[in-house]
Amino acid sequence: MEAKKIRSTFIEFFQSKQHQYVPSSPIVVKNDPTLMFTNAGMNQFKDAFLGNEIAKYSRVANSQKCLRVSGKHNDLEEVGVDTYHHTMFEMLGNWSFGDYFKKEAIEWAWELLTEVYQLPKDRLYVSVFQGDEGDKLEKDVEAAELWSKIVPEDRIILGSKKDNFWEMGDTGPCGPCSEIHVDLRSEAEIAQVPGRELVNNDHPQVIEIWNLVFMQFNRLADGSLKELPAKHVDTGMGFERLVRAIQFKSSNYDTDLFTPFLDAIAKKSGKTYGLEEQTDIAFRVIVDHIRAISFTIADGQIPSNNKAGYVIRRILRRAVRYGYTFLGLQQPFLFELTPLIATYFGDVFPEVRQQQEFIAKVIMEEEASFLRTLDHGLKMLESIKSELNSKNEKVITGKTAFELYDTFGFPLDLTSLIARENGFSVDEKGFAEEMEKQKTRSRAASEQETGDWVLVNEDTGVEFIGYDFTEAYSQIIKHRTITDKKGDRYQLVLDRTPFYAESGGQAGDTGWLISDSEKIRVIDTKKENDLIVHFVEKLPAHPEVRFSSEVDREKRQLTMNNHSATHLLQSALKEVLGDHIQQRGSLVNENLLRFDFSHFGKMSEDEITKVEEIVNAKVRENIALQEQRNVPIEEAKKMGATALFGEKYGDFVRVIIFQKDFSVELCGGTHVPFTSQIGLFKITSEGSISAGVRRIEAITAKAAANYLREQENLVKEIQDLLKNPKDVKKAIESLLQERNDLRKEIETLHLEKSSGVKNELLKQFIEKDGINTLIAQVELPNAESLKKLAYELKNEVANAFVILAAKIEDKPQVAVILEDALVVSKGLNAGQIVRELAKEIQGGGGGQPFFATAGGKDLAGLEKVVAKAKEMFL
Repeated sequence: MEAKKIRSTFIEFFQSKQHQYVPSSPIVVKNDPTLMFTNAGMNQFKDAFLGNEIAKYSRVANSQKCLRVSGKHNDLEEVGVDTYHHTMFEMLGNWSFGDYFKKEAIEWAWELLTEVYQLPKDRLYVSVFQGDEGDKLEKDVEAAELWSKIVPEDRIILGSKKDNFWEMGDTGPCGPCSEIHVDLRSEAEIAQVPGRELVNNDHPQVIEIWNLVFMQFNRLADGSLKELPAKHVDTGMGFERLVRAIQFKSSNYDTDLFTPFLDAIAKKSGKTYGLEEQTDIAFRVIVDHIRAISFTIADGQIPSNNKAGYVIRRILRRAVRYGYTFLGLQQPFLFELTPLIATYFGDVFPEVRQQQEFIAKVIMEEEASFLRTLDHGLKMLESIKSELNSKNEKVITGKTAFELYDTFGFPLDLTSLIARENGFSVDEKGFAEEMEKQKTRSRAASEQETGDWVLVNEDTGVEFIGYDFTEAYSQIIKHRTITDKKGDRYQLVLDRTPFYAESGGQAGDTGWLISDSEKIRVIDTKKENDLIVHFVEKLPAHPEVRFSSEVDREKRQLTMNNHSATHLLQSALKEVLGDHIQQRGSLVNENLLRFDFSHFGKMSEDEITKVEEIVNAKVRENIALQEQRNVPIEEAKKMGATALFGEKYGDFVRVIIFQKDFSVELCGGTHVPFTSQIGLFKITSEGSISAGVRRIEAITAKAAANYLREQENLVKEIQDLLKNPKDVKKAIESLLQERNDLRKEIETLHLEKSSGVKNELLKQFIEKDGINTLIAQVELPNAESLKKLAYELKNEVANAFVILAAKIEDKPQVAVILEDALVVSKGLNAGQIVRELAKEIQGGGGGQPFFATAGGKDLAGLEKVVAKAKEMFL
């Protein structure tokens, strides 16, 4: 059975059991501070488990795209080394929200695996929770009895809390689980060792394929467990492992989910998969990682230097490194696999097909950039080797190896490999210590303690009225305290709130909670899953009373101006640049709007002007906002509403329209009732932020008017400085020409002076042991003159070794240059020499083995530099 059929069979089976199919949520998580990426199928149903919302359906099934590369679930270093871990994988799952429980979950799982997929019953084992004295939890007798009616007793294994008690995190819903394992070994191996002895022992052929979690408890911050008001079922089955079991392969990578990708890499590299361990690891790393990279880019996460973007960049670079080192792929190659992603996943995850060109462009540019970095790192290693040779040392320190890892992305194994090839070794213990220091710093920076929610008044649910009102009478439902290195922060949940929570790029509202006895500042509003959380400067003394909730109207108004202008901007960009424009991110607050969009070239000044003109024309037209709420998602799509890739939309959406033939978007933000309220729109910058993504920053209303006034004042000041010429532009051009002429004249004088200095220095070389050495003190106009002089001296004298102590603009500098051959034959190193000499001028520096410079503070030390150099080398 092919993988596509296996996936569709799972969905159809549970649909026959009255489950609603729900599409996968984005792999990049938004509005949940506890998660960076979706790492399990249950993530999108978290609020239903927590009791923050009522589940739309009591029974659900889906295939969820997941990524496990950070936090508690981090499989990155295992990926490629073994045959069953992955970064990106699909999680097949079925859920019950307060409906069926253990009996149905167990019976249906067995029915699907053995009757529908026809997996051999004698190769399956099940495990149940054995209990835990520390948590005072008893054995899951109910699950054990249910299984005993289906499988022989010797196939039921009692599992520890580690293996058979599932927890969402340090706090939250949890409960016992029952796992189903499959034994894929040969009959001969099975005859020698019973499969039950290998369950949960990391055997590569005896693997877990399905985990049935029975949500019964809520783990509180103090570690205690509390019964959930309703019991739920949450199952997760790794699709890649299931396909492997059904197709009876010894590796996930031998299934049709991966073989087309392996074949493509083999064709590209000229290598064969399955012959050599290290090469095979490289194959597996690449074909796994291209999936993770493509899916996250499709969901809006571009590789970058921070947070989720850094994780994706690290995955991409890991794939490139393996291709470079073990498959000889030294040009961009990953991007060539994106058509296969579109072909094999486009039916179930259409976003990878719709954005194939964009995904390929981003990956290609990231690859090219890293390959340049990799080249720099290799040169850095050459310098390190030269320095070690000069000291007769053979060990690269852990600190140096870590710097290569941290700065150039060199993994320890790559540094070790290159070191071994050149007769060196690496202090791996020292590297591990440096890595642990970094982890400690990261933990210290992010560590926080989140208290439990304290219920104040009855939880009747949260009503948001902020689209229509900026004031409301509210009651606090619950509050909690979060403690981190910055101190305590306080959060409230209100039963009725006009405060807009940060979402879709729009900043959260601020304002006040006012009662008869106190006034509390609301400093931010955010979404945590579907919960609206108000950050306040302090907890109220009397949280049980009713408060007047008042939004900061001026901030809200300015933010609305910018948000509505963003909608107009996107439509104007499509009109000027083309329909390929897609939003890739945005930021909207009271000060500015920032809009990131897919486009592969710099916008011209003419294009920017046209976009501004279109937006301002729409502002002047005073277009009335047409807002439609609770529109069925399919109806909204028929209206031509623009949606954002990577955003999870429900069955019903809100549509914002500024002229039906101009701007129709799905949006949850706040907007102006008429476009004239925006006042004025002005683009302040346009530039690239990553491969294929441009960023526009702009301002509106009061900020735009102030900006233009400042520009006008600046022009007036320039006119005054130029004595009010009739043509300001012509006057400035004349000044620039005059400046350029003077610069050329000065450069000519400098060259004449340097030439005279060079002629004098050529007479001062001293020959010793076959080396022509020059050590001298000079005075030059700039640092470039010093470098130029050093190279000219080297080029005109054979076997030259030059040390120049220079006075440049009343500051000391030292330059050391020598013939390349002297680095090897005489063990000389310009970088080491200049660092030693720089001590005499209270400075430091460095460079390459054949050329290095240093600067310092003590001008009087130049004479000491000359004396010390002569003592060392003459």
